[in-house]
Amino acid sequence: MNKKNILTVQNVVWAAILLAALLATPHFLKFYHQDLLIYLTINVLVVCSYRLVTLTGEWSLIHAVMMGVGAYTASLLFIHFGLDMWFTLPFAGGAAALIAALLCFPLLRMTQFYFLIGSFAAGEAIRLTWIEFVGVFGGTGGLRGVEAPILWGIDFIDPIPYYYLSLFIVSVCLFILYRIENSRVGLTLHAIHWKAPLAESVGVNAWRYRALAFIVGSFFVGLAGGLKVHYLGSVSPNQMGIGFMVFILIWVIVGGYNKFYGPIIGVIVLTVFDESIRTFEVLRPAIYGAVLILSVLFLPLGLESIPGRLRSWFGVGSTPHEPPLTDQ
Repeated sequence: MNKKNILTVQNVVWAAILLAALLATPHFLKFYHQDLLIYLTINVLVVCSYRLVTLTGEWSLIHAVMMGVGAYTASLLFIHFGLDMWFTLPFAGGAAALIAALLCFPLLRMTQFYFLIGSFAAGEAIRLTWIEFVGVFGGTGGLRGVEAPILWGIDFIDPIPYYYLSLFIVSVCLFILYRIENSRVGLTLHAIHWKAPLAESVGVNAWRYRALAFIVGSFFVGLAGGLKVHYLGSVSPNQMGIGFMVFILIWVIVGGYNKFYGPIIGVIVLTVFDESIRTFEVLRPAIYGAVLILSVLFLPLGLESIPGRLRSWFGVGSTPHEPPLTDQ
């Protein structure tokens, strides 16, 4: 068996072990932690969709609000039209993508810091709309009464069935996002990030690709919003404010955003860490600030860089330097 086949077998084995662990985990947890596991699964989709937006080098502060757009869309369709989750989820993602497409024209004329501030202003405008139009969006109290679906006699309001449903939907979305990143489109997004003028000089329309990343990322976070509201049963403007957006930023930065799995590591590790400091509720913002500062100082590439650092320290996988080529 050659090396390639051995690596393939190893990947299959590790994938099988991971799948078994994911399927078995909720059965060993209490009800509260089963809830937490569902939110963690949904947040994995949130950070991965946000990473797609950042591939072009643009960081926004509207991603949490786009999740809210999906959640409000799913809630309104369920409350007023009685549509089940199987129908509200596509509309939730579509509504977030539509809002993103409309915002592309003003926002993507800006870059870097100006895009960051512009996206924050646009997000706050949307949140104020939810607060002001009480008759439609419920004001500060938001909307309530959204239910999870029932299929084949399975009531998905129970944590374990809904976890499996969320795990399946999120896994499909992650596969699509991974394929996008490793396609020609994804390579172009990377090129725009690192060498935008060079990419434009060979005919790449940087604005269109930035818009595409923004719209697609918003679509998937809209799905995450719909998925969350059908389990939580309610949505309010405060749930999707700047506070939650800061958590998204910290998850991505601490986990690392150079690799696809970096934000996933960040959200998992920091969610577990957050549960361990629940007793220090007053100090949580300060603790998170310290974690972010330490991460930037000592792990600028995030937690994803730790395996590479360990390999370099212990000389694992290193190859001797080849002598320079000389003319014969």
